[in-house]
Amino acid sequence: MSSRFPIIAVTGSSGAGTTTVGNIFEKIFSEENISAAQVHGDSFHKYTREQMARLAAKGQHGEKNHFSLAANHIDKLEALFQDYGSTGTGQYRCYVHDDDRDLVRQNYKPGTFTPWTALPGSSDLLFYEGLHGGVQTEQYNIASHADLLIGMVPIINLEWIQKIHRDTKFRGYSEEAVVNTILKRMDDYVHHIVPQFTHTDINFQRVPTVDTSNPFIVRDVPTDEQSMVVIHFKQHRLVDFPYFLQMISGSFISRHDTLVIPGHKMSLAMDLIIRPKVLEMMEHKAFS
Repeated sequence: MSSRFPIIAVTGSSGAGTTTVGNIFEKIFSEENISAAQVHGDSFHKYTREQMARLAAKGQHGEKNHFSLAANHIDKLEALFQDYGSTGTGQYRCYVHDDDRDLVRQNYKPGTFTPWTALPGSSDLLFYEGLHGGVQTEQYNIASHADLLIGMVPIINLEWIQKIHRDTKFRGYSEEAVVNTILKRMDDYVHHIVPQFTHTDINFQRVPTVDTSNPFIVRDVPTDEQSMVVIHFKQHRLVDFPYFLQMISGSFISRHDTLVIPGHKMSLAMDLIIRPKVLEMMEHKAFS
């Protein structure tokens, strides 16, 4: 952790909603005039899209899927967190998505990576969003470098529904292919994704209030109005629960460390919870 060069990490699996949270952070950064160096976890994948397809064709997809630590440059991700916390910069790159028009115009092929380069040295903080921001193993301890670590953890059925919907509607995959991907990632999901949520400072878990018993036949993602969000705080003694209960209508406390809110209030709750923490980081940075 670093008061001079703070790091915020949002971790969660594919379809968990980390991108949505990223948009909320961007809004906070913009309104508070905070310059954030933003890094996405997919830029630390080890293989290009074509290389992953070849591995899958050889039957190695289960061993080399993106949830697997072995399929990612976890060492480089930890080095970035370490270097940024010490110097305010570090090495990163970008993964080229199909809709990355600027990179495509620069002749980068979708499914590949830009070259490794240094982050600009003038940022106020580092913001990471991806699969492995809370990894902690005998070899790596990425979680220890984050000043604020947030987990996005919809219940598993909802996570699958969101992934199936996104990958079929917007990424052109068949439903069968998406379900096969979910199944092949399960071992790594259990061993490398889920354990991260024990190291997070705050977890946001969306729970639908409609039937999602069979996520593989659900055609529509439950709306925010059809959901509740369970918010767990690690340092619950520092949380002003009465304030949140007053500010967020329909909220209640289910445990001494857990706040439950209506799903459509999540943006408000995240702003109320996260904005003060970001501003506190900036205050500590100013006096460091």
